Amino acid sequence: MRLLAAVREGATLAEGEEALAELSPAERARARRLAAMTLRHRSRSEAVLAGLIDRRPRPEVMDLLQLAVTEMLAGAEAPHGAVNAAVALARSGGAKAKAAAGMVNAVLRRAAEGQAAWEEAAPPRLPDWLRRPVVAELGEEIAAAIEAAHERGAALDLTPRAPGAPVPGEALPTGSHRLPAGTQVTALPGYAEGDWWVQDAAAALPVRLLAPRPGEVVADLCAAPGGKTMQLAAAGALVTAIDLSPQRLARLAENLSRVGLEAETVAADALDWAPPAALDAVLLDAPCSATGTIRRHPELPLIRDGAMIPELVRLQAQLIDHAAGLLKPGGRLVYAVCSLHPAEGERQLEAALARHPGLAVEPPDPGDWPAEWITPQGAIRTRPDHWPGLGGLDGFFIARLRTRG
Repeated sequence: MRLLAAVREGATLAEGEEALAELSPAERARARRLAAMTLRHRSRSEAVLAGLIDRRPRPEVMDLLQLAVTEMLAGAEAPHGAVNAAVALARSGGAKAKAAAGMVNAVLRRAAEGQAAWEEAAPPRLPDWLRRPVVAELGEEIAAAIEAAHERGAALDLTPRAPGAPVPGEALPTGSHRLPAGTQVTALPGYAEGDWWVQDAAAALPVRLLAPRPGEVVADLCAAPGGKTMQLAAAGALVTAIDLSPQRLARLAENLSRVGLEAETVAADALDWAPPAALDAVLLDAPCSATGTIRRHPELPLIRDGAMIPELVRLQAQLIDHAAGLLKPGGRLVYAVCSLHPAEGERQLEAALARHPGLAVEPPDPGDWPAEWITPQGAIRTRPDHWPGLGGLDGFFIARLRTRG
């Protein structure tokens, strides 16, 4: 309930966890799982409750009803347990909450029989500010498939330190390994040995497209928390990782140490940083709306309104311009965003090519990438509805550019 209240106030679930400090790690994990499940299925619980309440109750009471309905109809919680817990929570609140306890009890007892309404409801829709451009770019059918994939959630993906290393989980076509969501990471074989690190399969693709070679001098701009830095270092590149946040860089350094890899770290604004000599390659995983990660962050549609898109697009363009100026003739720049919004992806690439006649898209090898991921521009576009039989992946836009020379 504290986590759901934090989201209503505009916080992410991770930020809301500050209110759970007194709980054990296992209890915090359960709270996070229940809150995320409630947000992920909110349209279904709304459909169940719609026929059971005459008028919408106060926000915290609605949170309570949706949480209990989700526990019963998606979490297989025994109805009497979920109802009793919800009524107890209502009674433990203020005077208004106590007054609602009877209603909570009556509504939830009827909601326990609402499996049919739950199953018939559609997944939560993307917010209009995101859905409109996605439909314009990809069509209504794909937008609906993305929404369904968001509701299914995300698995846990691992990136091997070296090809062929023993890594737990199912091997994916791109080299990542996949385990069920909720797996305890530190208990997995190979964690202490640094054989792998946690990284969504889509987030591992920008380095795969960059294809770094041993001895190449590469900058990873906006590098924290460091998954891509570790990929670059594991490939034998000489990596400088730049990030604005010293705290995030400290975490990156800890991650490098755990897996036994090395990279230079620099706390700086990427727009101000310059290397001592021109670079072979730059990886720019730019700040973005993170709309490609909704399947693992179901609160994002509720706490974002799209107002940040123009400013993000301007910043991304500045970073592309700066990154291009750091390259040797013939050098490579990979631009990536974990966004579904075309303004941050397809339109951003068009604008960059118009500004930089000396840059050209270097398309991926069709033999190495699924054809449906390759865009007409020669970039990579992954979507949550891709790999439906394997559990999907985050939405990314990734383009490899080469300077003429």
